[in-house]
Amino acid sequence: MDVNREIRMAVNTGTVDFGIKESKNNAEEEECELLVVASNCPDESLKDGKEYEGVPIYTYKGNNKQLGSAAGKPFAVSTLSIKDAGNSNILSLRAE
Repeated sequence: MDVNREIRMAVNTGTVDFGIKESKNNAEEEECELLVVASNCPDESLKDGKEYEGVPIYTYKGNNKQLGSAAGKPFAVSTLSIKDAGNSNILSLRAE
């Protein structure tokens, strides 16, 4: 699976929130299906790769600038909160 393609597809066709604060809030409220965290995310509670309040976390292989680029944004993105995957297969990353 091309993770970058699936991230872009989820952003374009689904519902995705950006940023650590939004991701933590969505995970606490269980309003998301997957968190995607950049390898250099400054928040240690999200970087450990374990489930956060029942929400799976996928550690993206690239840094926050690369994650932002994969999402089609002109800025660095430390975390993505996938609420609805849209036409993407991004949720299959939960098993990894």
